[in-house]
Amino acid sequence: MTTRRAPSRIIPRAFPGIKPDEIEELIARSKVRSYTPGSILCQENAVEDTFYMILEGEVEVTKVINNAEKRLLKTLGPGDFFGEMALIHNAPRAATVTARTSLTTLELDKASFDRVLKNSSSIAMAMVSEISERLRTNDQMAVEDLRMRAGELAQAYQKLAEQELARREFLTNIAHELRTPLMVALGYLQMIQNGVLSGDQLSAGIETISRNIQQIATLVNDILFLQELDLVLPDFQKVDMNQVARAVIERYEDKARERGVILRFTPTPNLPPAWGDFKSLERALMALVDNAIKFSPKGGDVEIRIIAEPETLLIDVHDHGIGIPKENLRKIFDRFYHLDKHEENLFSGIGLGLAITRQVIEQHHGSLEVVSEPEHGTTFTIILKRADHPHSSA
Repeated sequence: MTTRRAPSRIIPRAFPGIKPDEIEELIARSKVRSYTPGSILCQENAVEDTFYMILEGEVEVTKVINNAEKRLLKTLGPGDFFGEMALIHNAPRAATVTARTSLTTLELDKASFDRVLKNSSSIAMAMVSEISERLRTNDQMAVEDLRMRAGELAQAYQKLAEQELARREFLTNIAHELRTPLMVALGYLQMIQNGVLSGDQLSAGIETISRNIQQIATLVNDILFLQELDLVLPDFQKVDMNQVARAVIERYEDKARERGVILRFTPTPNLPPAWGDFKSLERALMALVDNAIKFSPKGGDVEIRIIAEPETLLIDVHDHGIGIPKENLRKIFDRFYHLDKHEENLFSGIGLGLAITRQVIEQHHGSLEVVSEPEHGTTFTIILKRADHPHSSA
């Protein structure tokens, strides 16, 4: 391949009509080089000064689109050339060229390239044609790139607008959830201070104050808990999820009874431990059970099931409540998302429960899945690593 005969056969394919003496001049001013597969001849955005003609083998021409996607523009073979754009415009390479196979090229530096162009009309015409085509291709890619960027900006703007609206609704909900129990508690306190209540009325008033103060404390604790999750990573240990479920059932039995909902849980025998933090996992499961009770009809039931898989534990919380519309499934774990009304039913809360659960499970390197059908119920599934699995503590 280093003989003069091979270039003399290839060059006329790249530059039709080239004269024999022009071929000789091109060969005389060039160097023949060989490359192994994977070698990079031109690097996108690099400033280089070599013109290449392929004598044997193939190269791939690629370009990074939208700062992320590497796109194959074309494959070049014997008789094709590349690298002339940077020499003519004294600009960085527009694309990356990589040897696809074993490769042999004829190469010219800038000074030799300029002299050949000056003396060869056929090469100059071929260059003009090729450059026009490549500029047209680059323009089309630039337009596509701009179109993609415009779409991304529009999506980002829409997301920011949705987040700002959600933030305002979140702050409004917090103000409402704090103001209502505060006003009730303050009203009863004033009546007690003025001696208006006595006997059973006094006891009932104190109970109402206590319940509303507890509601305020729960809300504040939820907000602080989310903040702590962002800042503090707990020490993980072996956790008995049967014990976690029992603790949650005991905590929510009264609330379920008040709403006419039945809580069901049957411990799983010989259940292997999960890897995590007991209090955090209890809080995550509490949020799911609280949510299930809230959206269950009177007389319905909420069931906790735990299933041991070879490497994981699955903790299901299943209800037969109002369900979740498909278009809302992607929003329910957002910190600001809150459903306050369904048909004639009003629901309290500010929507932090599911956000807490997701945050806890992600911190445990687990996952949280949901399956729901409107008017037929919802199943949330927590997936945690087993503590007895070799890679669980990684």
